[in-house]
Amino acid sequence: MKLIDISRDTLRTPVYPGDPEPSVERVRTIGNNSDCNLSALYSCVHTGTHVDAPLHFIEGGFAVDEYPLDLFFGPCTVIEVKSSPITGELVNRRFPRNRERLLIKGGGSVYFMDSAAEEAAALGLKLIGTDSDSIGCSGNQIKPHKAFLSRGIAVLEGLDLSDVEPGDYFLMAAPVRLGGLEGAPARAVLAAEFNIT
Repeated sequence: MKLIDISRDTLRTPVYPGDPEPSVERVRTIGNNSDCNLSALYSCVHTGTHVDAPLHFIEGGFAVDEYPLDLFFGPCTVIEVKSSPITGELVNRRFPRNRERLLIKGGGSVYFMDSAAEEAAALGLKLIGTDSDSIGCSGNQIKPHKAFLSRGIAVLEGLDLSDVEPGDYFLMAAPVRLGGLEGAPARAVLAAEFNIT
């Protein structure tokens, strides 16, 4: 089985405009009056590859640790979208049916129009993923996110799909367990040579 790491490095990925830059404090260093290395990390939970929970955009929505874990493990399909924004027409024409997990390879620059997000959310997805830093765009984040998050569909953003061909895979992308927060980093991996039955 071939594994493909589709995660971005939290410390090296550009942050969404306005989000805080990640930083690391070296608390202890071997040989400097210490027997171990110890680091402290400061980062927005939406930096790099991460999962959005309903609480991110929905008042009273559930937090990232309340997602069922099975959303993040299972067959998925990667499709390539070369033009932005994603419209409802494109969803109806190009998005596969009968898939629970869908990842969009768009060169890091595609986003959903409001109506397209509604159309895609109605497909019965458990998870939608993108290699963009967000499924929405600057000035229009709320409605695309709410279309998915209001239905409990996990949103996986900031993927690195540059070395991934469109097709079927097995996804493993559980978020870090951060109780009560609206999002969390994730280590996303695809298993290739997997047949969806």
